[in-house]
Amino acid sequence: MATATHRLTFERPIYELEARLATQEAAGAESFAAAEAIRATRRELAELKKKVYGSLNPWETVQVARHPDRPMTTDYLDLVFDEFVELHGDKFFGDDRAMRCGFAKLDRYKVMVIGHQKGKTLKERNACFFGCAHPEGYRKAMGKMKLAAKYGLPIICLIDTPGAYPGIGAEERGQSQVIAQSMFEMSRLATPIICIVIGEGGSGGALGIGVGDKVAMLEHSYYSVISPEGCAGILWKSGTFAEQAATALKMTSRDLAGFGVVDDVIEEPLGGAHRDHHQMASRMKVYLLKCLRELVGTPQERMLEKPLPEIPPHGRLSRPVGHRRLAAVGPSRAGECDRDSVGLLSVYPTGNRDYLWVTSTGSQRSTGWLSSSSAHRWAYFWLGGSPPSRWASAKWNSRSAASNCCDSKHASP
Repeated sequence: MATATHRLTFERPIYELEARLATQEAAGAESFAAAEAIRATRRELAELKKKVYGSLNPWETVQVARHPDRPMTTDYLDLVFDEFVELHGDKFFGDDRAMRCGFAKLDRYKVMVIGHQKGKTLKERNACFFGCAHPEGYRKAMGKMKLAAKYGLPIICLIDTPGAYPGIGAEERGQSQVIAQSMFEMSRLATPIICIVIGEGGSGGALGIGVGDKVAMLEHSYYSVISPEGCAGILWKSGTFAEQAATALKMTSRDLAGFGVVDDVIEEPLGGAHRDHHQMASRMKVYLLKCLRELVGTPQERMLEKPLPEIPPHGRLSRPVGHRRLAAVGPSRAGECDRDSVGLLSVYPTGNRDYLWVTSTGSQRSTGWLSSSSAHRWAYFWLGGSPPSRWASAKWNSRSAASNCCDSKHASP
């Protein structure tokens, strides 16, 4: 049960009913009427939890994901795994306490566990930078992943971070580069990787250990390109719009499962994972064992050759507002057109004033944005080649979406 010092506002009716149930149980159930009243209150409490947690809005989901009593990586290490042996250091700069790595056993499987750690006390949180890992944390994770791949051990990543640490020192030591390198290395490892977002999945800090054969989320976690406060600060210039930003980001497990961004959603205990650590750990263990049985034993060649699934922009595209053939613009004679059609331009509405364009040229596909404020402007699309040798152009009109053709007056970029 959540502690009295960390109670969420929307849970107030639940707390009141739990207090009444505690009073009834303290009074005893010596009579039949008292026992029946206790049973009725328990049923009412269960129904209330289902109602409240079945209709959480995105901002309330963020609050649950950040709950201080929510089980963290160290809790799952105690409840799900056996014989955990922690490994320290990145062999370059230091040991980042926001990133925990080590060998462990899960039933009959030997695994490597890597996860963010936020800390529970103020001292621990300061040491862990509230779960925001530095470059040395990601370098440590990369080194341990390569070690696991060397010995054929599956890798389990537990993601719980608002984002990578944004300090000057972290940037000086190559924060963005090391995250990109970590994602690249994870995509090449010939060993099963299972990633689970257990709380917050914020920005590149989450993606740094988020590339896997299976990517899952707990029911009341979130996974987003930016925190709601950060998004509100950029779009509305004020963090007070965080609730609106959370809705716009489409970052809950329900949204992302619908978009196909995550493979599975792990159901949490009634009332959230912070109310029953053991039941949550049991459900996670069942999911991990199911994935390991499916992935372990897959030939390395097949694992490396398996193509990554394509995640289209915004998850899924609505009906296009127009299709137009594209004509090529020759590089040697800028502005002159090869009248042969070389591709297809599709323009999709995005729910605001902008449109998304998708070009298909043979086996290649590219995307970009066109704004309604760019009426009657020319847009150019790279058709491939290094250096770029072929371009296509289309005249953009905010009313008719797109029209094909190119004009000798308009030169290629």
